[in-house]
Amino acid sequence: MVDQHTIEAVLAGDQDAWDVVVKHFGPLVWSVVRAHGLSAADASDVVQGTWLRLVESLPGIRDPERISSWLCTTARREAALLLRRTRGEQLTAEPVEPIDPVGAGHSADPVLAVLTADEGRRLWRAVESMDEPCRSLFRLMAAAPDAGVHQLAGRLGMPTGSYGPTRRRCLDRLRSLLVPQEAAS
Repeated sequence: MVDQHTIEAVLAGDQDAWDVVVKHFGPLVWSVVRAHGLSAADASDVVQGTWLRLVESLPGIRDPERISSWLCTTARREAALLLRRTRGEQLTAEPVEPIDPVGAGHSADPVLAVLTADEGRRLWRAVESMDEPCRSLFRLMAAAPDAGVHQLAGRLGMPTGSYGPTRRRCLDRLRSLLVPQEAAS
């Protein structure tokens, strides 16, 4: 568990505390980055950049419970910046913030935030346990939620007409993996 004591130890230069942070949040950062379909080398660069941003920003992070959402946002931004650079797209000054699931102007309920983070971890663990093409399909859907069927099918190397039935089978399989977990919770 990463708490305020752990953060203070990291800020004081404690390598063991830093190792705890990396071990705790590492899988989350990697899952966000892998969802962007980067090469292994690019994904590694993005993860390293995300950790660097955390080191630079850690003194200003007051609530350790927000680190996971901060890391997700930062990893997405780092991946998007790399993708834009490699595609020659023009960079904007600041990426768009993710939509607040609670609603603008409302303070987030800490219990809801913990449950949402836990649900996300369970979801991505289930996705990672799946075979191809489901694993890649869900990563692409997460990385490019506005992409069309033609784009997604093309990235997966399948005919456009196969995308819908494949997506249905993958969603059914994911539901079957998550339902037993929910019943046990």
